[in-house]
Amino acid sequence: MAAKAGDNPDSLMALTTAFCLRNLRRTMCYLGERNKLCLRSDVFLPSEICDKLVNTYMELVHMDSNFEPQDGFFQLFSDPHSTRLTRVQLREDFVRDRDLEAIGKQDLIELHLTYCNNLSAHSLRTLTRFRQTLVSLSLFGCSRIFYRKGGAPLACDEEEEEERPASRQVPDTDFSFQGFNRLRLLNLGGLPEEVDAEALLKPLPALTSLDLSGVPLPKAAFLAHWKERLASLVLYNVDLSEELINTVVELGHLRHLDISRERTSKFKMTRKILTAIVQGLVNLVSLDISGHIMLDNCTVPHFEEAMGRPRPHKHTKRNRRALKHVARKNRLSSGSNTHYRVTGSKNEDQVLNAIEAYTEFRPELAHRAINQLFDIARIQHCSQLLRALQLVIAALKCHKYDKSIQVTGSAALFYLTNTEYRSDQSVRLRRQVIQVVLNGMEQYQEVTVQRNCCLTLCNFSIPEELEFQYGRVNRLLLKILEPARQDESIQRIAVHLCNALVCQVDNHHKEAVGKMGFVKTMLNLIQKKLQDRMCDQVMEFSWSALWNITDETPDNCQMVLFCQGMLGFEFPDKQELHRNMLGLLGNVAEVRALRPQLLTPQFISVFSNLLDSKADGIEVSYNACGVLSHIVFDGPEVWAMEEPLRDTVMDKMMDAIQSWDVTSRRNINYRSFEPILRLLPQSIAPVSQHWATWALFNLVSVYPSKYCPLLIKEGGIVLLEKVLELQTSHEGTKDMARKVMEQCENFKEDPMETTR
Repeated sequence: MAAKAGDNPDSLMALTTAFCLRNLRRTMCYLGERNKLCLRSDVFLPSEICDKLVNTYMELVHMDSNFEPQDGFFQLFSDPHSTRLTRVQLREDFVRDRDLEAIGKQDLIELHLTYCNNLSAHSLRTLTRFRQTLVSLSLFGCSRIFYRKGGAPLACDEEEEEERPASRQVPDTDFSFQGFNRLRLLNLGGLPEEVDAEALLKPLPALTSLDLSGVPLPKAAFLAHWKERLASLVLYNVDLSEELINTVVELGHLRHLDISRERTSKFKMTRKILTAIVQGLVNLVSLDISGHIMLDNCTVPHFEEAMGRPRPHKHTKRNRRALKHVARKNRLSSGSNTHYRVTGSKNEDQVLNAIEAYTEFRPELAHRAINQLFDIARIQHCSQLLRALQLVIAALKCHKYDKSIQVTGSAALFYLTNTEYRSDQSVRLRRQVIQVVLNGMEQYQEVTVQRNCCLTLCNFSIPEELEFQYGRVNRLLLKILEPARQDESIQRIAVHLCNALVCQVDNHHKEAVGKMGFVKTMLNLIQKKLQDRMCDQVMEFSWSALWNITDETPDNCQMVLFCQGMLGFEFPDKQELHRNMLGLLGNVAEVRALRPQLLTPQFISVFSNLLDSKADGIEVSYNACGVLSHIVFDGPEVWAMEEPLRDTVMDKMMDAIQSWDVTSRRNINYRSFEPILRLLPQSIAPVSQHWATWALFNLVSVYPSKYCPLLIKEGGIVLLEKVLELQTSHEGTKDMARKVMEQCENFKEDPMETTR
């Protein structure tokens, strides 16, 4: 059998790392003085494990709402004699100055800090501790790291710093990269305008890769300082000038150049400029000029002319073959040329290349590319499903707090997980989709994101595929349904999902969801619809959800009555709702302690009248009779009403049962016969016994493979034998009991029956 998309299991290393992080005190740590988390004295962790622990910890903090961050986690890596860190990636506001300081004694080779807006100039001092070993450093989006707060001493308490207004922040002008002699790769994307890039970079002798995305460069000539070494230069969203272009062309060792932009610019790309770049930088492998307005009809033929026609000239031929990746919105290069790897919007391959290239540092471009993937999956067909899903999942993880990415990503996931693609997806991959969808629902209480996420969840088998996140998904759906006024489409989808989630799950799941406020939420929706005199799908699904969640769960049945959603309201005129409402009341009636609350003239009259209902086949009549069967089973002494009389109701019940077709196919699902079986061997209410026997006869006759084994397993045959022994049992009841027993006996004797 062919492997499905994303079928590879997690590695043992990944599973072990996650387990240790979720169970630190049970594996490698203990609680020391003042409840401080400490590493056990007999533990030594090499860099391969430490790097994995820290990087996985960051991922769990941002991606798993069930994961509890550990105060003092980074302190575990403070001693290089017991732990070794070499390559660390930290993201977002979660990272604080004290975290970086905690690992200050480590010999870091790579340190990538991305959008760490809670780092201040205090962390710049910490960076100097790594100057002897650091080879790769990223401070992308960490603009506040270059500021002191309020001019306060660097040693001030971090909590005090946070209380100071941001307006009092002042640039730190003392820091430089002096002594970072091994630093080769540096990303300063988003460097503040107040920081002098030239002064900051000048002490670095060995740079080979530099990213200055969005950094103002009024004087660019200083870049020529690295013209003999620089192999990669990223100037995304940097305002270009003639001086800057002339300087770039001098960097003859460049293999990767990115002068693309997302916003408009006064600078215009001409054929002359492009020619100068391509002919001057003969070692280029990758060129990105996307977003520029092209002048002089500078299209593909002119670009090829700039590079030179294929001919045996050493520099031109090497340059043409090396230029494998060209990204440009107006299709600078043809996707059919095997020498180029193109990002753009022309075809699926270009779109996926764009998502892959731009996700980490250019969410605005990744957003556009994901939007184009959405159109491909919706209108055409996605031929690279695994790659597409993995890229969208990665983008949603990387930009959990970016609304535009969450909107387009969740929309794309809806189409990439629908029926057309489902057979090609593994369990593991679909679980990853569910995780990022729930992350989006958690982060954004906004209509478009919520709708997209809810619709995407509808593509999964419920409750089976969502069970691994059962409590979390229910909490999120109930939160969506909390407001009295909610977007109608989201409300309808969320209630549908809630109903599906409590159908065919174990009772402990139902009880847990009930304690979350499920019952109250559904009743609030119903009462709001009654007030508005609306009977729609939300009303129907809400009743169905209550029917499902109260099945064999007395606590939830009690909540239904306690919330006062049942008492005193009038049933809607819509008959299709009666089955759901009576199913719910049937569950309540199965709880002996709650039955007295149903024993009122109003309820009994309604149930009695519904015995004659033909709505939904026999279902409404059957459920009404089931409710009454449990009530009359309590005996005449509890029937305190003068009207209607108990005997009158029981006669009407018998007439209704005799009018039903025993071969009726049912719109009902029993997981246990226990509530029915308790009505069998008794003489206090023969009509209840008759209803229970008819129910069993119908089910084992129409669905023998499902219900014969269930009846045998739960001891129903012994109870039916007792029915035959009772003198109070009606002859019709005994006759049905014999037929039920015969049906089960025939089922056991016929081996073919078990394969139905």
